[in-house]
Amino acid sequence: MTPSITIVVPVYNEAEFIPKALPQLISAADASGARYIIRVVENGSTDRTADAAKMAAADADVIVDSLPIPDYGAAMRHGFLEADTEWVVNFDIDYFSADFLRQLLDQPDDVDLVIGSKRDPASDDKRPFVRRLATSVFNLLLRVILGSHVSDTHGMKGFRRKLVDDLAPQVVSTTDLFDTELVVRAERAGYSIVEVPVVVAEMRTAKSSLLKRAPRTIAGLIKMRSYLPDR
Repeated sequence: MTPSITIVVPVYNEAEFIPKALPQLISAADASGARYIIRVVENGSTDRTADAAKMAAADADVIVDSLPIPDYGAAMRHGFLEADTEWVVNFDIDYFSADFLRQLLDQPDDVDLVIGSKRDPASDDKRPFVRRLATSVFNLLLRVILGSHVSDTHGMKGFRRKLVDDLAPQVVSTTDLFDTELVVRAERAGYSIVEVPVVVAEMRTAKSSLLKRAPRTIAGLIKMRSYLPDR
């Protein structure tokens, strides 16, 4: 039977972590009851991440792709465009949820995008205060710079295949903002968006530095404003 969900997971230099994390992701996908395939997109790693992913996958429904350049957004774009299922979901290797997948599959046919919002009042965000604050500041920037009304664009999301086919090829941003631009394009194009509560419990301390990402993110949002379609 054809899978109904492709789970896209960009990874970079995760050879030590992925043997622990990927089996847990597979277990979460199994627990959701979904028909799924996981597409791990290794990008520019200098260790043996791709080999470790293939070994950790065992006999599960996992595809491992490798891209030559380290770029999270480009890896996500690749995974999205390669998917041929009803839904395309993005998870991180250290943050995923069977409950999110179940909520995704419960959506009516007219819902095009499901966002697992860390800022939903019913969400349980277990991250440190600084990380929660960063999410709030990023959301404020989305509103001020791009006029967006969604509460979260980073994290778990599920996109209908038609939305991906229509909009993903138009996305210019890579690095940190591919998924943000795709969400904002969907919002401006009038696609139906639902936000659902999630438990935010990452498996480890964040690898990326907020101080390094912040200037790049702000510059990216300002640049994005110049090539997004009108609201």
